[in-house]
Amino acid sequence: MKKPVFTGAGVAVITPFKSTGEVNYEEFGKIIDHQIANGTDAIIVCGTTGEASALHDEEHRRVLSWCCEYVDHRVPVVAGVGSNHTDYAVALTKFAAECGADGGLSVTPYYNKTTQRGLVAHFTEIADCSDLPIILYNVPSRTGISFTAETLYELSRHPNINGLKAASGNFSLLAETMAMCGDDLNVWSGNDDQIVPLMSLGGKGVISVLSNVAPQVTHDLTQLCLASNFPEAAKLQLSLHNLINALFCEVNPIPVKKAMELLGWDVGGLRMPLVEPSEDHIAFIRRELEAAGCKI
Repeated sequence: MKKPVFTGAGVAVITPFKSTGEVNYEEFGKIIDHQIANGTDAIIVCGTTGEASALHDEEHRRVLSWCCEYVDHRVPVVAGVGSNHTDYAVALTKFAAECGADGGLSVTPYYNKTTQRGLVAHFTEIADCSDLPIILYNVPSRTGISFTAETLYELSRHPNINGLKAASGNFSLLAETMAMCGDDLNVWSGNDDQIVPLMSLGGKGVISVLSNVAPQVTHDLTQLCLASNFPEAAKLQLSLHNLINALFCEVNPIPVKKAMELLGWDVGGLRMPLVEPSEDHIAFIRRELEAAGCKI
């Protein structure tokens, strides 16, 4: 049995920018403190929601090292270390381990993609490069490639591959994977609208966009699941449905960054090619934040 890097609600945290375009570390610290004070169980930094693909290598490394230092073991830090270039993913993984990260989140290779044998080779090389626990990230809507259950089973036998962030929405694949891998592969939901159904199969929690704007309720939802109180968890999941829809009305992280701004956070703009949401979607986001009781 592999001890999960974390259980409960991990926030896929946004990266705030200054008006000059630089990372706003002062505001970043306030966001992290707010997350930890409101029940967030782990910080996932430099993921999709953190606009990692728009960070220069030097920035990416600086954000990772700064986050590990700032969090200072108050909760686990999972560092986004994925790349479609195996050597670069290995370099980022080694760097995250040196910074003191508690885990690395590594996405399937995008654009160039690969075969299932290539996935095994890619992630084996990453897992071999350090002792950092690796969370595999399956999000075929963005990468154009998905693990099979057989590939995940093969990878789960590696001692440094700790788990899977599941964002395919394919519950047949999930059930097959979890039945095959058992306790050798921890699974977290990568979709906020599927936390309860995934955790009912034995998932350990969520890597959450929702948690940026509602950390306490996201934490509470996962705790209900971990306590096997699925009737109450289901009610809470459904009560959040419209807010979650608003946070994904355009490609992530466009809506959640606007939501953070509406809530008073100085998050700055988005990096191109991401642009501001439409006026209709801004109104939708505002309406659902207010309906959910968030203070605007």
